[in-house]
Parts: sequence; structure tokens; C-alpha cells
Amino acid sequence: MAETIELNEISALEQVRLERVMSIMPRGAATILEIGARHGAMTRRLAEICQDVTALDLKKPAFRIDGVTNVQGDVRRLQFLDNSFECVVCTEVLEHVPDFEAAAKEIARVAKSYVLIGVPYRQDTRAGRMTCVHCGKINPPFGHINTFDEAKIKSLFPGLKISLLEYLSKNRERTNFLSTWLEDFAGNPYGTYDQEEPCIACGGKLEEPVRLSFVRRVAGALGIRLYHLQYRFNRPRATWMLVLFEKKHFQ
Repeated sequence: MAETIELNEISALEQVRLERVMSIMPRGAATILEIGARHGAMTRRLAEICQDVTALDLKKPAFRIDGVTNVQGDVRRLQFLDNSFECVVCTEVLEHVPDFEAAAKEIARVAKSYVLIGVPYRQDTRAGRMTCVHCGKINPPFGHINTFDEAKIKSLFPGLKISLLEYLSKNRERTNFLSTWLEDFAGNPYGTYDQEEPCIACGGKLEEPVRLSFVRRVAGALGIRLYHLQYRFNRPRATWMLVLFEKKHFQ
């Protein structure tokens, strides 16, 4: 019926996020808009609790699921009328969007009752960043060009009330100015080059640098050692934040 990714094909952290999203999803919603449907793993679960799901992505999703309408669109310019969907779900999206303020306004506009947002929590995007071998642009890990905390998310949806806020997983991924400078100088040889996301500037595949001068190799080695030294002393904090907003009766 559906050509979607299987649960055992996504990472353990993604599975945890998916289960938590589904656990706090408002039940009984007649219509749901999922923004950033990607491979359809969440779409399939949403279709189990709602018979009218719209799956939106920058490219029209290719999977087929009963009760799901696939559409191409941009979260910053949604093609739907005001209050079109009982619930709007937007996870792992806003951290990638240049004009995330416009995206938030559009999400609030088309939602009738609920908005469910999931974003990385207070991520240090200097840790694990990469240098594109094609254009030389420095890339944040996983294409995350925006960072969020409670105050920032709340300010994006001023007309909505937070009815639930949850934190998922923990990490100590934080670095420092000197380590960041050394890694940038070295060409960021220790970045997250196994990610799927391409370069944010040229769209090319991000690849590890293969030829580094002696000086750059030394700089990179020193930078990563400083990072690991600091890592030991960083206090764990949440990796991901889920926020359920309620719109009905508050506008």
C-alpha cells in the first residue's frame, strides 16, 4: 500500500521522537497537516489516528498511504486557507528554514486548534560543522541554520497557548571559540560528513577533505582534542524539544 521507510530503518533517536510525537498528538482531530513529511514514517502513524492527513514537503512526497494527500509546498508560503486544519504538525523543519518567523506565522494561520512543533533544543551548531569541498562554505551540522529554546519558540507563536512542553534525550555536544577556530582553519575534517543533507550554499554533497597540509592537520588535531577535553565537563542537556500549542479560544 505504501512505500514508506520502515521503523527499523530509522535511527533509535528518530524512533524515540516519533513515539513521543504520537503520544502527545491530540486525538480526534478531523484534519492534520504534516509539514516536512520526508520519508513518510510519521505520516503513516498519523494516518492511523486521522482519516484526512495532508503530507507537505518541498518536493511532493512519492509514497502512497490511504487517507493521505501528498502536496508540494513551502512552509513560508502555505497554499491553504486560514484555519484549514484541526492540527498542524511540524517537526525537524524550522531549524532548516531561513525565514522561520514567516514559517511560524503561516503554521499558526492555517491551524484551527493545535500546533505541534519539534526542534533541536539549544543546539551548539559549531560542534560537528563541515566545510564544503565544492564551494568552501562552512555548514552547520545537519543543515541546522537556526537554534531554539523555550523563549524563542514561544515568541514565534504569540497568539497560541502552550499546553505541553517536553524534552527528549540528552547530549553534551558543545564546543568553544578556540576549538571552532582551529577546526575551521583546518577545513573541519571532523564534521558530520555522513549526514544526508547537502551543502546549504551550493547543494553539493558534503565530503571529508582528503588533502590537508601539515599545518592544517595539526590545527584540526588540536581543535578536536580541545573539543573532547571540554566535552568531559559539559553538563548534559536535552537534545530535542516538543511543544504543543493550543489555538482554539485564544485568538
